Amino acid sequence: MKSLRRLLDRMHPLFDHGGKLEKLHPLYEAVDTFFYTPGEVTTGASHVRDALDLKRMMIIVIVALVPCIFMAMYNTGYQTHLAMAAMNVDTVPGWRASMVQGMGLSFDRESLLANLVHGALYFIPVYVVCNLVGLAWEILFACIRKHDVNEGFLVTGMLFPLTLPPTIPLWQVALGVSFGVVIGKEVFGGTGKNFLNPALTARAFLYFAYPAQISGDAVWTAIKVDGFSSATPLGALAAVEIAPGMQMSEMMSTINVTWGQAFLGQMQGSMGETSTLACLLGALVLVVTGVGSWRIMAAMLVGAMGFSALLWGIGSESNPMFAMPPWWHPVTGGLAFGLVFMATDPVSASMTNPGKWYYGLLIGAMTILIRVINPAFPEGVMLAILFGNVFAPLIDYFVVQANIKRRMARYAA
Repeated sequence: MKSLRRLLDRMHPLFDHGGKLEKLHPLYEAVDTFFYTPGEVTTGASHVRDALDLKRMMIIVIVALVPCIFMAMYNTGYQTHLAMAAMNVDTVPGWRASMVQGMGLSFDRESLLANLVHGALYFIPVYVVCNLVGLAWEILFACIRKHDVNEGFLVTGMLFPLTLPPTIPLWQVALGVSFGVVIGKEVFGGTGKNFLNPALTARAFLYFAYPAQISGDAVWTAIKVDGFSSATPLGALAAVEIAPGMQMSEMMSTINVTWGQAFLGQMQGSMGETSTLACLLGALVLVVTGVGSWRIMAAMLVGAMGFSALLWGIGSESNPMFAMPPWWHPVTGGLAFGLVFMATDPVSASMTNPGKWYYGLLIGAMTILIRVINPAFPEGVMLAILFGNVFAPLIDYFVVQANIKRRMARYAA
């Protein structure tokens, strides 16, 4: 590491003010501060010392995402090998299968290593493309505005690939992350000034621009298999044709996984969103370190569970989504992932403590409203969080104004 430090120090004059590569100083600064703590300190008379800077905060979020990353690779490989077993074949065409065989691994869904390796061959290309394109935009805007490259993209570059299916074309990954970074963040001034979550903005763009590649039964399994059900639990339930006198238990039987499998993440879905257990482990890291708001998480869970219990109790003779019990909602779709990693984004979420409760309750209720009332769109978490992002400043405004009125009334005398 000393040799790297010496190399960076020798290159510094080229990128410093007056150097030949002065316009590329944000690129040099990004590499330097990635490996080392910045050498600059506050020069003002008053400042606050805090060990938790933006870089450390982003790294903590990445650490919290590790269980989801593990499940993204494992479950993608597991679902692929499950589909191959349904086809009763020993191999499938493609460079990924060739690499797995070249490593001496079998396509056995019981093999942890085989599942991880095969799944990684789907996840890693998506992750690499996302980060290369996203960071290119970040560096471009930093050079134009002459400010530092922010570490905020480290999280966006990890969250966005986890929300995608394994079969997503890489050019669509590049297009989606470009939209999320440029339109969702940079046009508002960059990290810290965006009112929408960039990863969800990118995901929403792809969903509405290319719905066939981002949703539907065919995209969740890495290989297409005739006769093999690859619908997500939410998609399977939403597609149920209700017969006269059909009971809720009969509707729920169409879901092709058990509650335990759904909780662990052994089901079809976006690569990193399927495992509620992995999300809970990430939530523990975020709450203990104080990076993620437990108030938002708790409020969103209460809002989702409470509203789903109400609709479940009402029931419906025409809408099968009413048959899903409240305890199924947190383990299906991206509810747990959105609750832990998306809704708690400190930039786009409410900042006041009372506002965090209203914000979380709003997102939780909206998620269930979209999921249940409209079976044609059986997910709902993405739009609900973006909806909450839009209302977060308004929620904080009313909370602050209410506090001012209470203080004025208290000290009126």
